[in-house]
Amino acid sequence: MVRIKKNNKPMNFGANANTFLKAERLRDDMTQAEVILWERLKGKQILSLRFRRQHPIGQFIVDFYCHNAKLIIEVDGLIHQKKDVMEYDAGRTYELEKAGLMVKRFTNNEIENNIETVIESISIICQKRVIMDM
Repeated sequence: MVRIKKNNKPMNFGANANTFLKAERLRDDMTQAEVILWERLKGKQILSLRFRRQHPIGQFIVDFYCHNAKLIIEVDGLIHQKKDVMEYDAGRTYELEKAGLMVKRFTNNEIENNIETVIESISIICQKRVIMDM
């Protein structure tokens, strides 16, 4: 099922059924940093905006997504410092940004050791992006 919001853009950008199934499985296997961040994003705690976790967008599954702000939040562990993973992430970010989305990355360390700064950063980005979309 494709859900349409007021701006008439589907939230999943054409993700297929297999991608949705993978996303469901990933929700049951979140990292510690993802769990910490999800506790602060769920329930519209930031500017009354809804965030989704392990959300399919086209061929990708993003860690967190706010459709109203067109914001993707990625949580990066140590593997994201490897050259081939960095190259893949850059290509993935390029494709997602081509669709009008913003990708913001935080490290596990930032989330686990400085969650208040992470939340403040997300709040500022959301506020700017929601106002821009009006």
